[in-house]
This record gives sequence, structure tokens and C-alpha cells, in this order.
Amino acid sequence: MQESQRGWFTERVFPDGEEPDPRFTLANERTFLAWTRTSLAFLAGGIALEALAVPGINPELRTTAAAVVILMSMAISLGAAIRWVRIERAMRRSKPLPAPAIAPLLGAGIFIAAAVVFLGLL
Repeated sequence: MQESQRGWFTERVFPDGEEPDPRFTLANERTFLAWTRTSLAFLAGGIALEALAVPGINPELRTTAAAVVILMSMAISLGAAIRWVRIERAMRRSKPLPAPAIAPLLGAGIFIAAAVVFLGLL
């Protein structure tokens, strides 16, 4: 493929390697969009947690839980972008795909937020 046919973004972010099969690139993009939807769901959950006064939960604890959920949203969105680039680079260089570092972070964040809310309900 001629370099003049590649866009400036592609040249800047993916300067080397071969163009991967479009199906794999599009699958990577769909996965990125799924992580983005997850991030938006966390953001909505954090906003709802703070906006809705759940009876029996200390307001400071509720605010803390909402902040944790919103921070998780931010981490997921950033992690999704980084993961998309890392996978695209690995495919272009015919290297093994990187491990999904977002998944353990997501699991830990859900556990922490749920524990805070659970302890607040006791």
C-alpha cells in the first residue's frame, strides 16, 4: 500500500508494519466501542448513585462510592483507547496480542464500589 493513501493519524500512530485484515481491525474497533459503552454505563451509574439518596447509606459514603464508580469510568475509557492502539500495533507487526489489562481493573473496581455500598447498607 502506498504511504500517500494512509491518513495522517494512521501514519502517526501506526508508523510501521503491514495493514491487517480489515475484519480484524473492525473487530478491534467493535471491542473498543464495547469498552466505551461500559465506561458510559459506569459514568451513568456514578451519577445516579450520587443523585439518588438511597435510604440507609451515609451521604459521605454514597459520594465516595459514586466517585469510585466515576473514576472507574475514566480508567475504562482510557484503558480502552490504549488497548485499541496496542492491539492494532500488534496485528500490524504480526506479534502476539497483549493481555486485557482492563478486565482485572474493572473487576477490582466493581468489587470495591459494591463493597462500599454493601457496607453502607448494613
